[in-house]
Amino acid sequence: MLPRALTIVNSGANIGFLRLFTRYVSISSRAVMDIAGKDGELRVFIVAGEVSGDTIGSRLMASLKKLSPTPVRFSGVGGCTMSLAYMNYVKVNDVQGRNGISVPMEDIAVMGIWELLPHLNKIRAKLKETIEAALLFQPHVVVTVDSKGFSFRLLKQLRARYSWQRLDSPVHFHYVAPSFWAWKGGEARLQGLANFVDHVFCILPNEETVCKSNGLAATFVGHPILEDVLALNLGKQISPFECKIEGKNEDFRSKFAIPPGATVISLLPGSRLQEVSRMLSIFANTMEQLKDSFLELINVIHIAPNQDVENYIRSFVNKWPVPVILIPGGQPHTKYDAFSASSVALCTSGTVAVELQLARLPCVVAYRAHILTEWFIWYKAKIPYISLPNILMDSAIIPEALFQACTPTNLASLLIVTNADCGGNHPNDDKSCGGDEVEDDDFDDTYKAVNKISIPTIRISSPISSTGDAPAQPPQPEDGDILGDAGVVVLGH
Repeated sequence: MLPRALTIVNSGANIGFLRLFTRYVSISSRAVMDIAGKDGELRVFIVAGEVSGDTIGSRLMASLKKLSPTPVRFSGVGGCTMSLAYMNYVKVNDVQGRNGISVPMEDIAVMGIWELLPHLNKIRAKLKETIEAALLFQPHVVVTVDSKGFSFRLLKQLRARYSWQRLDSPVHFHYVAPSFWAWKGGEARLQGLANFVDHVFCILPNEETVCKSNGLAATFVGHPILEDVLALNLGKQISPFECKIEGKNEDFRSKFAIPPGATVISLLPGSRLQEVSRMLSIFANTMEQLKDSFLELINVIHIAPNQDVENYIRSFVNKWPVPVILIPGGQPHTKYDAFSASSVALCTSGTVAVELQLARLPCVVAYRAHILTEWFIWYKAKIPYISLPNILMDSAIIPEALFQACTPTNLASLLIVTNADCGGNHPNDDKSCGGDEVEDDDFDDTYKAVNKISIPTIRISSPISSTGDAPAQPPQPEDGDILGDAGVVVLGH
């Protein structure tokens, strides 16, 4: 009998991970936790292929550690955040190699069509390596997080290997449903996933119903970004209709000696090396065009917790056209302080658009890819937007500059207009406009997209309040663990 029953554990403060598995009927009709109890441990093989998945995976690991009545042992593929959260890496060919594998997340963090071609052989090798490591680990549960290309191939081949060897397969969970709603024919493709995916954890409220209607077991568990709302608002009552994170504008400006009249623009170039290397030069040229439009322009570049991305950005900013502050990943308090001190943000499309909504910071979303990838997206996409807030509202509440329209000239123009519309510094104006100086009422329509995530999430959980225990969190990096100092000021040319 295929897995079909999921028992919900309510951990009180945990929002994104309230619905964790503790009892799931396996093919042999024995509950996973019963088997794990007899084995003396719950073995979870978890795979994340990008920075956002690494964050989700680390929080899931922390929650499982906190909630499981049986000791939990992890293995899999992840980044630095998951590595801090109890994942140990060892060589695949180690005869005792049951604690982890030597496949860092960066080796499979590739997206696109043309962009994927040079990496195919390497990804195939990493896929084979990961499968062998999973079989050696003998997991009770396999969890893949996002990265559907690599994840679904892994789950499909794992299920085939167990079937060929006539062994009971571990339970397969996939965290973050594929964005079937964005592509022509997307829903039809869900039907085939049930052959190798036992349950999907959905982060958007409409996804559960659609998955179930296509024969795929699914549970809406809430959007993981709301974990930040709880963690950063500990001790405060939070309204589901006004989910936000307020940083400390003055503290940030004081720490980095930002002059009162300066205009701060936050830049978020992405989390994958391929997109950062493509977008950062566009962002730099945009700032070159803007530097004479403001009395004093300062950039804050937010670096994803990815070693390759860190190295690339650090080498690139030596030629940055304006003074720049680098903010390491893995430091959410500093990130939201920087958002609060900023007038506007320029970001590559991704989860960060929702983070900026939580911070009430106006932004412009940008995206470029190889021309063949761009053509494929235009041909297959059935929605006109790329950023989640616009998709949720079915309206261009956030300016987007995509593909051929993503030029420094267009981005500079959009940033000037967006900054002026939010009540911030108009070019050549000598007033500062920190992100927290604008009344929320001015942004009601713009930031309603957050409610479409927060309200359904709260309905499936306990009342949202951070006055109790904090959500289970993975160990946080100390200053220097990922990028060294908490921030480095580099004077531009």
